[in-house]
Amino acid sequence: MHKKIGLLFDMDGVIAHTNPHHKTVIKDFCKKYDIDVTDEFLEKKVYGRTNKEWIPEVFGDIPETKIESLADEKESLFREQYKPDLKPVDGLLPFLEAMQAADVPMVVGTSAPYENADFILSGLHIKDYFTAILSSADVTIGKPHPDIYLKAAKAINLEANSCVVLEDSLAGVEAGKAAGAKVIGITTTHSEKELSDCDLVISDFKNLRYSDIKALF
Repeated sequence: MHKKIGLLFDMDGVIAHTNPHHKTVIKDFCKKYDIDVTDEFLEKKVYGRTNKEWIPEVFGDIPETKIESLADEKESLFREQYKPDLKPVDGLLPFLEAMQAADVPMVVGTSAPYENADFILSGLHIKDYFTAILSSADVTIGKPHPDIYLKAAKAINLEANSCVVLEDSLAGVEAGKAAGAKVIGITTTHSEKELSDCDLVISDFKNLRYSDIKALF
């Protein structure tokens, strides 16, 4: 009997190639408050992390209510800007179809707020492929802490070491590894070299097969 394998998907940069839009929105948003952020800062301190974790890195020690209002403002700008360009990463839809046919349970574990997850998954008409959708509201500590992926595995009644995490961010790869899962890195945000800690690196889903996933175990 084959080992039951679960797939745990990050969203931004994995399901949809949103990071170029997030980058533009965050830079414009920070500029509005007279703050400049570099690409390197975004890659190291922002991508893969929750709003409540990265906003204080930029705005300093501010009250939680202020963090929430800044987060809401930034995310509504993002949804507005990204809406006309909403599309899945290449090969994602046939891949989801194939995994569903192979009876592989799938969960989304994103650092984004639930409103963004609903906006993207509903907009792409793929919500029904996933058993559960976990967002920033479901964790106390975001990536690179493994909490989100431990909870995502639990949502499909599996141990994380029976799961494969699909990630684009360095914080997310670290979270998947810390959870004990296998990790497939996707090069939408980082290079293959930067994702060298992953068990497998892909550029999109076009050539990813169930046999490749089983071969990781």
